[in-house]
Amino acid sequence: MYDFAIAAGSKTELYRELSVALDALTVDEPDAIANMANAAALLWQYLPDLNWAGFYRNIGDELVLGPFQGKAACIRIPFGKGVCGAAAATRETQRIDDVHAFPGHIACDAASASELVVPIVHQGALIGVLDLDSPLANRFDAGDAAGCEALMRLLAPRLVG
Repeated sequence: MYDFAIAAGSKTELYRELSVALDALTVDEPDAIANMANAAALLWQYLPDLNWAGFYRNIGDELVLGPFQGKAACIRIPFGKGVCGAAAATRETQRIDDVHAFPGHIACDAASASELVVPIVHQGALIGVLDLDSPLANRFDAGDAAGCEALMRLLAPRLVG
C-alpha cells in the first residue's frame, strides 16, 4: 500500500509531488491498465474539486473508457466528438472553462461544469486521453494543463507493452 504525503502548497509544487508519486506507483509496473488505475486514483485523491478523473484509451481509432474515479461514464467516444474526442483528434490539450458552451459536449455527468483533457502520446502514437471533470466552472488553469501534460509525458511510456 502506498501512502503519499502530498502537501497543499503552490500548484507547481503540487504537480511536482504528484509526479514523484506517479513515478513511484508506475516505475516497475508493466501493465497499462494497472498504471492508469493508480494514476486516476492519485489524481482523484489529491486534485481538489473534481467529480471525475480517468482515462479513455485509443482502440481502433475511437476512445474507449479506461480506469477512472467518479460516476459511471460514457463508454465509447468517436474522435472529434466532445472534449475528449477533440483532444484525440487534434492531439492538443483541451481546457474548457464552461463545458455547456463547448459545441458537441458529451454530458456523461450533468454536474460537470469544466473539463481538462490531455492527450497521451508516445513515439507519435496516441495512446488515449486523461479526462478531468469538475462541478466548478473555470476550475482548470494553465498550471493544471501544464502539470497534467507533464504527468502524462511521464506515464505514456508506461502504458505501452
